[in-house]
Amino acid sequence: MKNNRVAKPEWLKINLGSVKGFQNIESILKELDLKTVCKEANCPNRAECYSSGTATFLIMGGICTRKCKFCNVKDGSPKILDIDEPKHLAQAVKKLKLNYVVVTSVTRDDLEDGGAGHFAEVVKEIRKINSKVKVELLIPDLMGNVEALKTVLEAKPEVLNHNIETIARLYENVRPEAEYNRTLKILRMSKVIDPTIKTKSGIMLGLGETKEEVVQLFKDLRENSCDLLTIGQYLRPSEEHYPMYEYVTPEDFEWYKQKAEEMGFEGVASGPLVRSSYKAWQLYND
Repeated sequence: MKNNRVAKPEWLKINLGSVKGFQNIESILKELDLKTVCKEANCPNRAECYSSGTATFLIMGGICTRKCKFCNVKDGSPKILDIDEPKHLAQAVKKLKLNYVVVTSVTRDDLEDGGAGHFAEVVKEIRKINSKVKVELLIPDLMGNVEALKTVLEAKPEVLNHNIETIARLYENVRPEAEYNRTLKILRMSKVIDPTIKTKSGIMLGLGETKEEVVQLFKDLRENSCDLLTIGQYLRPSEEHYPMYEYVTPEDFEWYKQKAEEMGFEGVASGPLVRSSYKAWQLYND
């Protein structure tokens, strides 16, 4: 049964964090004309992460060429790439004194390489400023283009993240322009191309999946060389988005965490407010 009108449970109350830290991040991003997925996707952890001096950068604009039913990012026709963006992002990393950086993007099916070259340039510019900074790239599926994936991996990020988002049965309704097996291919081929780079994926719960289907998803990810996993609660951005069917309890999130660890994942972050890049440095270092 859909549960969209039920009040949020206590465990979903969000720590608003420090306003000063929040404003500092916003000011630097505005100065350098940068976006974060924290803001564009209306992430529930935005204030907490900002106030602790961290952010997940969103490159290649704020308009996506796809229209996933769960996502709050705008869709439409994107603008041309900003060739200065990689340098600006590296400057932000320096100003914010970050040691671990997460970079993601909208899906750019309008670009021949899906934006792979742009991702690679971002990593190169960050390394120029500080070679010790750890970089996690959360990439779209690049339409399954293995050559484009090679371009991304040749830049040597520490983590290659590509979210599977939900179980196979729900793809047609939740992610109509994506393919479950294509996501698995990206993860599998990443390890084939460069076994030294950790692979990571994330899923949302509360979309109408069963426990058995989630465990099967875990199995599929492990069979396709996924090292790290995030599990969080789906929160419907608006009435126009895909319905939320239930609030998954913290106890169930702990059950999923233990199950995933038993199946061999090196690191698992599981909880109602967990998002793909939330405290990513901790998951990488665990």
